Amino acid sequence: MSGHAPTLELEGSLARITLRRPRLANRLEIEDLQTLREQLRQINASPEIRVLLLQGEGRHFCSGFNIGAVPGVDAGALFEALSDDWEAARPITVVAIQGGVYGGATDLALACDFRLGLARSEMFVPAARLGLHFYRGGLQRYVSRLGLQQAKRVLLAGETLRGPEMLACGFLDRMLEEPAELEAATQQLLDQLLAMAPLALLGMKKHLNAIARGDLDRQALQADIAQANASADLAEGVAAWSERRTPRFMGR
Repeated sequence: MSGHAPTLELEGSLARITLRRPRLANRLEIEDLQTLREQLRQINASPEIRVLLLQGEGRHFCSGFNIGAVPGVDAGALFEALSDDWEAARPITVVAIQGGVYGGATDLALACDFRLGLARSEMFVPAARLGLHFYRGGLQRYVSRLGLQQAKRVLLAGETLRGPEMLACGFLDRMLEEPAELEAATQQLLDQLLAMAPLALLGMKKHLNAIARGDLDRQALQADIAQANASADLAEGVAAWSERRTPRFMGR
């Protein structure tokens, strides 16, 4: 296999995971899926981590799973488990898409909270041409994130969407022209998220996703609201706002 397993770097409250098979458009092998899930478990267990960036080396973000890797392997189930884990990740998740994103990797990107990409980016899902039936979680994310008709364009008609269309349909939150601009915009978003109050930031992410799924736990929501209202961070945020200074949040 060309390249290496995904790497995890921790920088204070930021985690970076990098896909590292650029000669194969960062195609994921079975061991890569296992590595990514283990890395995510490590991040979820580290309360200091508030933001997670997913990125890929080379010209493309990810070409999905190597469906020919092991005969009889249910690639959909493996990718569904990974993408479901990613959607449920405790930190805020950001993905930088510098080129092609194909197959199940499109769902992994949809499972992230924020998606930034280049105008040259493109997405394509060949499932119907291969005889593969996309899995439940991916179908649900496509419909909930992009809408039914866009989901049909990509999954049924097998259309290729490029950067401007990805932005227009909501797959991308921001589209940049040059790699340096994508890098700068991604760093700006990371810094912006890292500057937020942790209790409010992570609590709202959890409950927004639950509302979108239709399974909001109202008692858990009220408990998190009460915790934030009683926090030192709220007092610090109000004081900093009044004093026109940058707040110093501690996550408590």
